[in-house]
Amino acid sequence: MAWEMVIGLEVHVELSTATKIFCGCTTEFGGEPNTHCCPICMGMPGTLPVLNKRVFEYALKAGLALNCEITRYNKFDRKNYFYPDLPKAYQISQLYLPFARDGHIDIDIESGKKTIRIHEIHMEEDAGKLIHSETGNETYPDYNRCGVPLIEIVTEPDFRSAKEVVAYLDKLKTTLKYLGVSDCKMQEGSLRADVNLSVYRPGEALGTRTEMKNINSFKAIERAIEYEAKRQIEVLESGGQIIQETRRWDDNQGKSFAMRSKENAQDYRYFPEPDIPPISIPDELLERLKAEQPELCEEKKARYMKDFGLSEYDADKLTQDKVLADLFEETTKLCGEPKEVANWMLTQLLYEMNDKAVEIENLIISPRVFAEFINIIVAGKVNKNVGKEVFTHVFADGDNFDVNDYIIKNNLVMIDDASAIGDVVKKVIEENATVVEEYRAGKTKVLGFLVGQCMKRLKGKANPEMINKIMIAELNR
Repeated sequence: MAWEMVIGLEVHVELSTATKIFCGCTTEFGGEPNTHCCPICMGMPGTLPVLNKRVFEYALKAGLALNCEITRYNKFDRKNYFYPDLPKAYQISQLYLPFARDGHIDIDIESGKKTIRIHEIHMEEDAGKLIHSETGNETYPDYNRCGVPLIEIVTEPDFRSAKEVVAYLDKLKTTLKYLGVSDCKMQEGSLRADVNLSVYRPGEALGTRTEMKNINSFKAIERAIEYEAKRQIEVLESGGQIIQETRRWDDNQGKSFAMRSKENAQDYRYFPEPDIPPISIPDELLERLKAEQPELCEEKKARYMKDFGLSEYDADKLTQDKVLADLFEETTKLCGEPKEVANWMLTQLLYEMNDKAVEIENLIISPRVFAEFINIIVAGKVNKNVGKEVFTHVFADGDNFDVNDYIIKNNLVMIDDASAIGDVVKKVIEENATVVEEYRAGKTKVLGFLVGQCMKRLKGKANPEMINKIMIAELNR
């Protein structure tokens, strides 16, 4: 009988507030080690944490958008453990009364829709990080990240494949970015996933799970799941037992390694946080946050199809990231050509991003300049091939690029003078007698070659449809 996987996730999301959860230190990524710290986030004796109101509101926005029940009376707890990157030897978290429970996200899988249940979401502070020397003999703690606000989103064990996990994380990332509560930059650790995985044979008891910590890319998560499932199956089929433990995923080696035995709640000696009072959430706050919730991905996709006449595929691609959706809407508002904007975004824009290795967060393309470019294309001032050349500057030069000025200075205005094109067509026919005979003998595919020769003579600036029409007329004389 085949083995099946059972997977649950714990996703840590850094909230994009300007300051930390319990103090006024900056949350800015990077910086010289140990320069974004103060006595509060370092846990010095005699200091008192104060909850950042914006952190609390961002957390509630996420809970509402993820269809959770909000715990009206919630509080913080101390999670006690000693790691070198946690200077006060405890983490302020929420165990007993997390702020959100019983939510869900619907994901698309091959068989249709699948609901992934969210067990709870709680607030907590991040730990620091350890920097290992190149020789591997020394380790240095950097406490800049201590106290950066986190929400931890804990699912039920509803996943049965790596593809389902990636679909969920993709949907979660999109939702949180639309809300504006996190930038979700996995390369900077803003979104990290712990993967709890076990294998079993249907009809038998569920297996013992292992946990792989802090994996921060979709590709690494997929590889880690496939590896760990295979490892557990091999252990069980050889007569061994799976140990409940925490494992470290090494993406370079493509393997997971045992770190420590898996702790349970009692190992952390949780007790109520004495320095932060419980929080009671009024109805008015929840109503205000609900009213402020922006249009999310699914709603936006439906509106694009209805209002702009886009296909489901195009609408889906444009709404997968808020940056793309905002660019599409702002450009369309200025030029009134949604289908043309969508076409250039889903072809040439994505090509340029891939070719220049530009992350979506780093796009500098100006909606105003993009709209001017679209108007020129629609008006037929340049052909599509020249348009691709012009678009490279639209993509790269931001608000400083003048589309009309560039086209005029570089003599790129499309030639649609039938007389001038006709003269070039006649010369190309005269110089390619063999190819012309092939066309007249029924080999019509050579038409593309002849049209290409005309475009070459006209330096790529001519109207290709006009060339095609005149060429066919001359060949059929």
